[in-house]
Amino acid sequence: MASELRVNTLKDAAGNNSIATSFVASGSAKAWADYSGSGTSYTASFNFASATDNGTGDYTVTFTSAMGSGNFSINGIASAGQVGDEYTVSFLSSDTSASSRRIFSSTNYQPGSSNGVARDNIMNISVFGDLA
Repeated sequence: MASELRVNTLKDAAGNNSIATSFVASGSAKAWADYSGSGTSYTASFNFASATDNGTGDYTVTFTSAMGSGNFSINGIASAGQVGDEYTVSFLSSDTSASSRRIFSSTNYQPGSSNGVARDNIMNISVFGDLA
């Protein structure tokens, strides 16, 4: 038989509203995606509405529910096409939109430089911060 826990309020030992619930809500990813790196669709995602392919290794991802501001944490990793390939994922730091973020995937590439080669990779992205 499956167990079920139902509560209206969770409080700490002193009877105060529990900070545990705020840690869970604040510490959870507000969006995540597995993106193929070519085309405009996600393999699997949560709170990602669409993707724009701006060119090889250059994408703009849009959230279903916007973040509270452009100040949020986003991180990701790109899969290597071959053993020994080193791929990086960069996020446009001047992009302060709460509803989208521009992402670059490449071989040791920095946006605006001639280093590396932009690549279409499978990327995994997660976003942390406050929703609007």
